[in-house]
Amino acid sequence: MAWLGPSEGNAWRVSANEADLTRRTPTPRPVSVAAHPKRVTFDLARSALIVVDMQNDFCHPDGWLAGIGVDVEPARAPIPPLHRLLPSLRAHGVPIVWVNWGTRPDRANLSPALRHVYDPSGAGKGLGDPLPRAGAHVLQAGSWSAQIVDELLPDPADLHVAKHRMSGFWDTPLDSILRNLAVTTVLFAGVNLDQCVLHTMADANFLGYDTLLVEDCAATTNPDFCRDATLLNIRQIFGFHFRATDLIEALPP
Repeated sequence: MAWLGPSEGNAWRVSANEADLTRRTPTPRPVSVAAHPKRVTFDLARSALIVVDMQNDFCHPDGWLAGIGVDVEPARAPIPPLHRLLPSLRAHGVPIVWVNWGTRPDRANLSPALRHVYDPSGAGKGLGDPLPRAGAHVLQAGSWSAQIVDELLPDPADLHVAKHRMSGFWDTPLDSILRNLAVTTVLFAGVNLDQCVLHTMADANFLGYDTLLVEDCAATTNPDFCRDATLLNIRQIFGFHFRATDLIEALPP
């Protein structure tokens, strides 16, 4: 009989004459990490890492944020720790899911309220508008603007989800993908911590996932008090946060 399914924990065995709907239970692979507000143990066999918005418009000096005068160096801070963490998680079979802005070229599903967030004056420097320096359209799907930064080259086995709201779950297949992968614990990284990372993490928590932040793999271009408030909210409401180095050291050899 052959296995059919997207993950070890969600697959049938089938043949021409029979279908066995009994799912395999993956062998637990617990890892214990020093975290805030307390040490946390979670199962690598039921986990995934979501990397939010590490794309050119937010992290590249020729991208949209830099073009409107934002210092993007803080948004680039997660690149080195992610560069170290991603291979370690892949080696332990943890799926990597890149959740990036990728809007429709016609902007037909972008509300006035959402467009106002990115173009409050109406001057044409928001979602879908052309960048004066790079020429690409702001966060438009398939454009240079929406591409993951070169320093974080994805693996062919990684998964990709395009979003068009602060939350990666709203009107996207992200929840379906995670459930098909039999994921119960979601780790988070990316930018901006107090905006798209936080809102995606909150929605994951509301949907019943266990949620963890890899804090040095997440950043914001906003003031430090925004980061501090977000970490406080995570500790009080949404779960736990820890550093990539502590996770890497805790992974089994």
